[in-house]
Amino acid sequence: MKILALCKYVPESTALIKVKGDGIETAGVKYVMNPFCEFAVEEAIRTKEKIAGAEAAALTVGPAAHVEVLRTALAMGVDAAIHVCDDAFNGLDEIAIARVIARAVAARKFDIIFAGKHAIDYDSGQLGPALAESLDLPHVGAVQGIQWADDHKSLTARRRIEGAEEVVEVRLPCLITCEKGLNEARYPSLPRLMKAKKAPVETLNAAGLGLSAAELGAPATRMVEFTPPPPRPPGRMLEGEPADVARELARILRDVEKLV
Repeated sequence: MKILALCKYVPESTALIKVKGDGIETAGVKYVMNPFCEFAVEEAIRTKEKIAGAEAAALTVGPAAHVEVLRTALAMGVDAAIHVCDDAFNGLDEIAIARVIARAVAARKFDIIFAGKHAIDYDSGQLGPALAESLDLPHVGAVQGIQWADDHKSLTARRRIEGAEEVVEVRLPCLITCEKGLNEARYPSLPRLMKAKKAPVETLNAAGLGLSAAELGAPATRMVEFTPPPPRPPGRMLEGEPADVARELARILRDVEKLV
């Protein structure tokens, strides 16, 4: 079985983000593997460990510095890493990135692709479904549990929907996007981290993928402006007898904030 995990390099969730007019200030910002991609990489490794002869690879799209997310995946336990890196891919939206990845992996015939449910940088969850469409694969999103068939040619996926749990049976090849709760990603040991720093990484560019500027086209969506959120207004203290305070609070929530 051939397994692929997609991973993305994103600012750490606790990082102090400063907004510029054309994006975010990246100087001094620590980058890490997207937390939902950690679930994807972990599930790829667990699947490899479960199925004899299986191989797992990790793939990312991004500039040269983003090779570090692949080093992390290698240290966790994937067998190979693919870095899709070209200035021509800068500024592409997730729909276009999905087409790029599809070109990179179509001939490799992966049996299952794991991706994160969404990325925490722009909070977008388009990549997994868009890639499934580009590769004409069945897709199950936001999966929290997987049970494999005995022949490993199909699986049963569990996912939360509003007010219930949905159970989906899907045959391979397929694409799964991973939700929190599917697994707990392992921490790679220091020796594995050191070994991963020297591991080979396959690099692909637009020319190597046979992608022309015309094929990439203009992104369907683009960011036109970045602004920080407005400052939070100061809190208001209500004083008086408890019953009076409760009535005033109810009035504010109903008439001013329109919350009830």
